[in-house]
Amino acid sequence: MKVVIDQDKCVGAGQCVLLAPDVFDQRDEDGIVVLLNEFPPAELHDDVRQAARVCPALAIELDES
Repeated sequence: MKVVIDQDKCVGAGQCVLLAPDVFDQRDEDGIVVLLNEFPPAELHDDVRQAARVCPALAIELDES
């Protein structure tokens, strides 16, 4: 799995950080998502998928090919 984020779409809701804190973080100044791990280990895939599903701005894209 490869994770791609679009910081321009991000609204800083923080749901991704709550669901997958080893993969996502937020900038202190504005809450915009920061990607910590572009290729998360398999044990985090379900959490990352859930984070992508609940993102209100659809700023997280997953490439599972």
